[in-house]
Amino acid sequence: MKKILVFPLLDSLPSGHHQVANAVIKYVYTRSTTIECKKIDLLRSWNSQVESLVTKIYLSWIQKFPKSYAFVYKTLAYKSKKHRSYKHYDLLFQNKMKRIISIENPDLIICTHAFPSYLLNNLKKSGACDVPVLNIYTDFFMNDVWGKEMIEYHFVSDRKMKSSLMTTYDISERNIFVTGIPVDESFSNSLYVKKNENQITILLSGGSAGLGNIMELLINARHEKRLRFFVLCGNNKQLYEEISNLNDRNIYPLPYISSRKEMNDLYNLADAIITKPGGVTISEAIKKKVPIFVISALPGQEEINLKNLKEQGLVFTIREGINLADQLLRVLTNKVKMLEYERSLRRYLNTRELHDSEEIFNFIDSLLCSSEKRRRTEVVINNQHKPMEI
Repeated sequence: MKKILVFPLLDSLPSGHHQVANAVIKYVYTRSTTIECKKIDLLRSWNSQVESLVTKIYLSWIQKFPKSYAFVYKTLAYKSKKHRSYKHYDLLFQNKMKRIISIENPDLIICTHAFPSYLLNNLKKSGACDVPVLNIYTDFFMNDVWGKEMIEYHFVSDRKMKSSLMTTYDISERNIFVTGIPVDESFSNSLYVKKNENQITILLSGGSAGLGNIMELLINARHEKRLRFFVLCGNNKQLYEEISNLNDRNIYPLPYISSRKEMNDLYNLADAIITKPGGVTISEAIKKKVPIFVISALPGQEEINLKNLKEQGLVFTIREGINLADQLLRVLTNKVKMLEYERSLRRYLNTRELHDSEEIFNFIDSLLCSSEKRRRTEVVINNQHKPMEI
């Protein structure tokens, strides 16, 4: 049986890194019974208590001190240096990564987070890892932490990212594939069609933690009876209760939804989504061809995502101080704006080189077959060089 190791990070946080890892594992298990996938959180396997603490600190930091987080992220992880070195990470985690690879003996490694990719890149430089590695980037840009030069294969979100890998890091075009950010297969492809002429259904998401000034936006939009809101409150119980107490039949609070099928059903109801610019949520909405309005951006990654998405015409932005209902209707009832959005969406989707989960699986399977042939060749060569027994 062939084995794939998949490395996201921060198991305590239902992040996009884990969602993409789960989606790709599902692609494999749906189509093969001869491939084993094992998801490993390097930080948790090193020390579960530290992993939980890091998650809590991260969430607290971005909520309470967003400007300082953004400054540190951009200084240390984004456009700082072409070849970034984090020697303290190497000292703490490199031996742990080597032990995992030695014990698991995988045929392929997939990274959906920059940190394990960085470690593997360094191990390859030193000759301590010869297992093929595939980076699957979960944003609409690449930060400096990702390993790049020694990583064999790359799944990127758009052509701009592919060009950057080719020109900045001298990676062959043959090893880079524009796939978008892989999402769960439960999200079926859709054509954007207005659901109800007399009512516009909006899916409003604050992420798994229910972040953002959602209550203020809803209260300001309540006067417009043509709008119906389904609000994803995530794990924010206070937000759920506050919306429930509004007793508004056009505003429906929803708790955290883990089922991707349930989320697909909600997208099928929606005429638009209001969300933060997280890579996975945006990619789900793109696949469903639901117009996207960005409510706010978390500091760091999401701010950079938003900039890139706006440049491609893939999102509309919600401006503070202007009535939410007016902003939504000004776009969704404007045929010219909707046609422009559809053209931008087609341009983006037409750049895909691996178009769906089937093609992604076939590519991964081909890598496993190549890895198996390589190992057989090495065994033959090693046996040829063994001393003869007398």
